[in-house]
Amino acid sequence: MSLNDPNATPWWRDAVIYQVYVRSFADSDGDGIGDLPGITARLPHLRDLGVDALWITPFYTSPQKDHGYDVADYCDVDPLFGSLADADALIERAHGLGLKVVVDLVPNHSSSAHAWFQAALAAEPGSPERARYLFRDGRGVDGSEPPNNWRSVFGGPAWTRVPDGQWYLHLFDSSQPDFDWRNPEVGDLFESVLRFWLDRGVDGFRVDVAHGLVKEASLRDQVVEEGEEPASGADVNGEQERSMVERVLRDEPMWDQPEVHDVYRRWHRVLAEYDGDRMDVAEAWTQTPESMARFVRPDEMSQSFNFAWLVSPWSAEAFAEVITGTFDALAEVGASPTWVLSNHDVIRHVTRYGGGEQGLARARAATMTMLALPGSSYLYQGEELGLEQVDVEPQFRQDPSWFRTGEVGRDGCRVPIPWSGDAAPYGFGPGGEQPWLPQPDDWAPLTVEAQAADEASTLAFYRRTLAARRDLVGTSVEMLDLGADVLGFRRGVGERAVTVVLNCGATPAPLPQGEVLLCSDASGLPADATLPADTAVWLRG
Repeated sequence: MSLNDPNATPWWRDAVIYQVYVRSFADSDGDGIGDLPGITARLPHLRDLGVDALWITPFYTSPQKDHGYDVADYCDVDPLFGSLADADALIERAHGLGLKVVVDLVPNHSSSAHAWFQAALAAEPGSPERARYLFRDGRGVDGSEPPNNWRSVFGGPAWTRVPDGQWYLHLFDSSQPDFDWRNPEVGDLFESVLRFWLDRGVDGFRVDVAHGLVKEASLRDQVVEEGEEPASGADVNGEQERSMVERVLRDEPMWDQPEVHDVYRRWHRVLAEYDGDRMDVAEAWTQTPESMARFVRPDEMSQSFNFAWLVSPWSAEAFAEVITGTFDALAEVGASPTWVLSNHDVIRHVTRYGGGEQGLARARAATMTMLALPGSSYLYQGEELGLEQVDVEPQFRQDPSWFRTGEVGRDGCRVPIPWSGDAAPYGFGPGGEQPWLPQPDDWAPLTVEAQAADEASTLAFYRRTLAARRDLVGTSVEMLDLGADVLGFRRGVGERAVTVVLNCGATPAPLPQGEVLLCSDASGLPADATLPADTAVWLRG
């Protein structure tokens, strides 16, 4: 396997991009909520960590019904997070530190507070204002039934009725009405949004729900075969967390329609007008590697998140299938892969891999293996500290899916990260109170300050691994047969090739010959030079 690598290699093809969840990264003003000046002040941490770029979740004007993913104004900063001047200062400071800046874009839906939607509510059925969204008459004698059987990702019907009797579509919360991307006004709006932020110097866009913009024109019912059930989520601490990733119904008239690719061809042309290899990356929850690859054809998006590893069990066989399937699919379109293990919508991978010492060992081993692969890796804030999913008590939960379904939601991976000190807020902000989501009382050993002084810490491990990653060369990957429970591959050829081995089994495994460059276990390998369970190594020679 090999990437179809052109002579020119844009920065994003082999970058490490760090996701900043703006509410939970750093608070500058003591209100308990992270903000843009807080991010700017902590940028040296990202430089020292060794990443290439940061991706910032939405900071635009918003009622915050879905913590910024309900946008009321795409070309301004919510006062909760700062100002446009603060955004400019962040971009300038990041560039001065050698970091690229990627911002979140939410084109599937707006906030119900957006001027367009407010105009639509004030207008008549059939009006141009309503045509920017998906308003439809209901079914039944009096139109009291939703127009179709679609369900919201957050639970419940995907339709809400307005006083004049029509219904509007929202694949997420009722405060997030979906745009009608078949209306050319919508495409024009978002081209202007792209240009607004590109002109201010951003290096790229992470595109939220990139697979969902265009729906089947008929808005027909979704066919649910006998025995099919929507995913209910993963068990965490005895409760169900609503899945944002599993796609189990075969018929999907609301997702991944062919016309969505016309949108990204237009965006490709816009990005090409700007210098500096501007990029976009799709959050496209597709069902197969092949459908994911369609988003990154040469005239479309730069990258698409590859969530296959994230949803895989702890298994050498499953991980090998992810790697080979990803390369096989992308070879057809000449795109570079992406790799990701955690983000703001899923259970942190330390917890997903079992929690405690075992979960941390597995998380470090999987991360080190992922970072050895060619392509871009996306890290989620706090994973460099080994943070686990937090069991947020019900009275503090704020995820809209919790309020719609009673399921745990995504708050547990969004708790503000600890920077210093022995008690909350652990240097998160200048105040002495708990932040917007309370931090656990046992996080003192996990702060950046504490781990920076410990060479055996997870933070030190990430810094070593990211530094070593810069010495990796070559884009070819050869899979190795090292046993049923052992994942092995060789990256590159010749004297600088690196062999990567990950033991997913329960017992030690033999190691190939070679000099140990890096080990996921800070204590190193045992004297017999076998590879312990839940451990990974990089070898040369």
